[in-house]
Amino acid sequence: MDSSSEENGSEEQQAASSQASINGADAMASRDPQPGEQAQTSDTEQRPVMQIQVVLDRLGFSPGVINGEANEATRNALRAFQEANSLPVTGTADQATRGKLAQWSNIAATRTVTIPAEFAAGPFQHLPENASAKAEMERLGYASLEEKLAERFHTTPETLRKLNSGNGAAATGGQGAASQQAAPTGTASPSQTATMFRAGQQIRVPNTGGDAIDPSAVDDQDWLTTLRNLGVGTQQPKVERIVVSKSKGTLKAYDGSGKLVASYTATMGSERDPLPLGQWKINGVARNPTFQYDPELFWDVPDSNPKETLPPGPNNPVGVVWMDLSKEHYGIHGTPEPQTIGEAQSHGCVRLTNWDAARLAQMVRPGTSAIFEA
Repeated sequence: MDSSSEENGSEEQQAASSQASINGADAMASRDPQPGEQAQTSDTEQRPVMQIQVVLDRLGFSPGVINGEANEATRNALRAFQEANSLPVTGTADQATRGKLAQWSNIAATRTVTIPAEFAAGPFQHLPENASAKAEMERLGYASLEEKLAERFHTTPETLRKLNSGNGAAATGGQGAASQQAAPTGTASPSQTATMFRAGQQIRVPNTGGDAIDPSAVDDQDWLTTLRNLGVGTQQPKVERIVVSKSKGTLKAYDGSGKLVASYTATMGSERDPLPLGQWKINGVARNPTFQYDPELFWDVPDSNPKETLPPGPNNPVGVVWMDLSKEHYGIHGTPEPQTIGEAQSHGCVRLTNWDAARLAQMVRPGTSAIFEA
């Protein structure tokens, strides 16, 4: 980045840090321009698809990972936005949709942040494939700073690298402080330890928002940390009904008046473990849950494998949250692989990105209706 960009980013970071001290978020919190105020950004590249993804994500109509690609998850988010705003449901950014989105045109596609030392401190650990080895770990946390940053800004490590490919300060080749902090308790693969990011570095990220946190609304310090790490705020709408559509690959959430207030692309079921169609209810929500690994419940795992209790963390098989359903053994949960949402199959449950699952977990309550349809 040039010196003017660094100065601009510093001002953005100072404002964000001041805002964070007020709302309980981390020092990388968003700071939005006032209505009518032009966006302040040092980004010299136009990113129209990413800008739409950022706005939709902020409004609760999730495009999954924010990557600047007009993929199916983005089309699902556009369809939900159109439905919620009584527009023709086309799944494209047509003229009517662009007109409605224009009120958020001053929200930039990206912003610059400085990576706080406490965020970069880790610990980062190698994640073994074997369930028994995972069970011996205290926590299934992030494998690298790169992975942690990607979740914080609802994107992928690949997108972060692209956004910062011209940033000379970033091109450390994995030899900076962050790589050293990523040292595992075992021997990690280079992809898990090497990173181009480090504490104190200024980087460009998707301009995610909705990350204001009221600490008084959270009674669990571990969950509070999770919300900060995911850039998920505590102000979420309350929903009375969620509808999971197998054919559309979506989970939609409606409030008490029947208004669509949130929508997510989801992964659900497979030929061997089909989505259990019917009307169910949310029994309860487990935040940062452990996972009871029972090989007998997985067709692709030998039954002779031992049962294990896997520790909590973002790389737990069900991610950061489990919303238990009245259908035994089924739930709605997060995932350690957000880039697979909407593409890979599941074992019958409904999988969301960790940040979307964390948002939904704050919307539902025991008794919330969960309708699974074809």
